[in-house]
Amino acid sequence: MQTTSPQKAAIDMQAADQRRKKSALEQAGGTRGVVYSALPALVFVVANNARGLEVGILAALLVAVGIAVERLARSESIQPALGGVLGVAIAAGISWYTGSAKDFFLIGIWASLAGAVAFTVSVLLRWPLAGLIWNATTGKGTVWRADKRSRIYYDIATLVLAAIFGARFAVQQYLYQADEVDSLGFAKIAMGYPLLAVGLLAVAWAARASDKRLKAVGLLPAKRT
Repeated sequence: MQTTSPQKAAIDMQAADQRRKKSALEQAGGTRGVVYSALPALVFVVANNARGLEVGILAALLVAVGIAVERLARSESIQPALGGVLGVAIAAGISWYTGSAKDFFLIGIWASLAGAVAFTVSVLLRWPLAGLIWNATTGKGTVWRADKRSRIYYDIATLVLAAIFGARFAVQQYLYQADEVDSLGFAKIAMGYPLLAVGLLAVAWAARASDKRLKAVGLLPAKRT
């Protein structure tokens, strides 16, 4: 039996979704992203303890640049690495200017607060960022906003992300005030990708629940076989 046009279209849409999801994963850094994100902070803490602030800054910058070069040599997505170099360069510049090792982590601390506020405000405005980002990435637009239950699913996922960013800020700001540079480095690593993975699981749950709901009420086409 030949595949009908609607069936072929549904198969093509599923294949396109898979390609988009793969691209999103690659842009996030892939499996190496966990290691790459942790290395500059780890190297900074170790080098700062061993040889002082200037060596720590230089070592962190060299590692960030090395990661970017390694990605380029492997013909992988370099966007996360370039973002990492920029982030490390800004953090290093602040730390060098103030002469304080703990200020290497300052931009990340306040970025966490900004993330917590942004995710929370998006829920209050009824445009939860988890839904906006996910559906923009997968090409599904804003149809999910037409269904109250779908919005609730994405509200929950967005609030989970807000809690993660809020926890990062609270813990790291406490350690910053206590001048615990080593603990700041550990907290940055431990509360980075591991907690982000929890947030992504919440978003994935919301997306599946929303898609199922939208298909049930006819706002999304049911999957054809």
